[in-house]
Amino acid sequence: MQTFFCYNWMVREEWYKWCEELSEEELLQPRVGGVGGILKTLFHIADVEWSWIMVMQGKPDFQEDFADYNTLERVRALDARFRPEVEAFVLAWNEGMERNIFKDVRQDGSEVTDGWGEIMRHVIAHEIHHIGQLSIWARELGKAPISANLIGRGLMDTLPGKE
Repeated sequence: MQTFFCYNWMVREEWYKWCEELSEEELLQPRVGGVGGILKTLFHIADVEWSWIMVMQGKPDFQEDFADYNTLERVRALDARFRPEVEAFVLAWNEGMERNIFKDVRQDGSEVTDGWGEIMRHVIAHEIHHIGQLSIWARELGKAPISANLIGRGLMDTLPGKE
């Protein structure tokens, strides 16, 4: 679990760096698929990750508007503000947390229950899904996307307990 979160964070940082080469217009341009564009997708990825981690812990979620974070610098700053709390939760993850239950009451009043392990895997898959969309948009712009390869990133060395 932790390996995939570390992978996602590493790839996300590489996408932020990749975005430095684009104009603000290219970053904000509405695109087909995803949540609307490159920068909005990166904002969405960080927001969804943080939101799920907060609600699992019973902490309040924020409801920020992308319009307040519509520059690369602001999205990166928001992600940097979220990361320590997310990372602390992820790095403290243990098998005993797998089956903790999260109860969600939907707008229609119905209740849904999910295991924390399932939610964590959803958060991982959610980001990987959107990174795939960024890769397509990169190619549409005539640019090489960030590599999605997990192998060769040294991730086994970044796990807790590794010296």
